[in-house]
Amino acid sequence: MMPTVLTLGPYRFHFHSNENREPPHIHIDFEGNDVKFWLEPVVLAKNHGFPTHRLVDVERLVRVYVDLFKEKYHEFHRN
Repeated sequence: MMPTVLTLGPYRFHFHSNENREPPHIHIDFEGNDVKFWLEPVVLAKNHGFPTHRLVDVERLVRVYVDLFKEKYHEFHRN
């Protein structure tokens, strides 16, 4: 299960339900590729084929919505 938190343009922000042993993070899908950012603090964790020139845009969006992402991550993993 990969709950979607937000969709902005071509980006889908989500997390995986089976990763609750990791620190809070968000995955972003773009054209079948995936990048993961830790949320506390916002830092690139993994990049699986995500276009490098888009990382700046996506990191900016993660920083703008970091509070929402943390809230949804903790809400989901509490249940």
